[in-house]
Amino acid sequence: MAHSAGKTGKYANFEQLREQAIALRRQGLSLRQIRNHLKVYNNDLLNRLVRGEPAPEWTKRPNAKNALREQARELRRQGRTYDQIEAALGCSRSSVSLWVRDLPRPDRKRTPGEAAAIARKGWEEKLRIRDEERRRTKDEARRTVGSLSERELFLVGVGLYWAEGTKDKPYDRRENVTFVNSDPGMITTFLAWLDLSGVERGRLRFTVMIHESADVPGAERFWSEVVDAGPSAFNKTSLKRHNPKTARRNTGDAYRGCLVIKVLKSADLYRRIEGAWYGIVEATREADQSNRT
Repeated sequence: MAHSAGKTGKYANFEQLREQAIALRRQGLSLRQIRNHLKVYNNDLLNRLVRGEPAPEWTKRPNAKNALREQARELRRQGRTYDQIEAALGCSRSSVSLWVRDLPRPDRKRTPGEAAAIARKGWEEKLRIRDEERRRTKDEARRTVGSLSERELFLVGVGLYWAEGTKDKPYDRRENVTFVNSDPGMITTFLAWLDLSGVERGRLRFTVMIHESADVPGAERFWSEVVDAGPSAFNKTSLKRHNPKTARRNTGDAYRGCLVIKVLKSADLYRRIEGAWYGIVEATREADQSNRT
């Protein structure tokens, strides 16, 4: 007959309980079944009762890592390197090392040049995968934007200007709209915002700012195409003096310098931008306060 815990929580006749537990274990019962049968709910005591008795096969859960480990060991026995095993099984180097470190190392069958080529190929593949993940993330984010309403474009434009445009200071009055950026996307978005705000293109003046060591004529043609404006809309290009410390960052086909967009007679427009920006700040604070309460 099964023994159970007394009111004091102490178990009597341990050896008798152990005999019953072992008999049940050998009949193929799990720990849970033995616990329920003997009404022994102390896990430490239960484990002591069946100590030395193997668990029934049916209670053993398959472990995917065990199968992977055996594959890794078999590949090692075949003379594969850590790199090859890692590539074949898609597991980490640390796991491969842990699983096969007791097996003899394979004879080196590659020259240093061949090993370097394999490592380079593996690194190039990792870079390709990273680039693909980067591109996929950006594409997914781009698709979530969809079309912009006029209100949304207005708010975006105000934010862009307050980040990249000149601002009026009490000690330095600059109530004029001047926007500077090197990103063609930022420039075209700000131009769309100016169109939305009713600013005629004839009121715009453009200035290219670029290092003197760069392709100045090429940059001038590039920005002229971006803003779709002729030479009459452009001021004289502003050249920055060559600095050897930054020369490498200011060269190459992708370097076009910055474009300055200045709106003539824009004091009123500037005041409306500043007012709209502070309206955005106030609305943001109210929304944040609402979310906190």
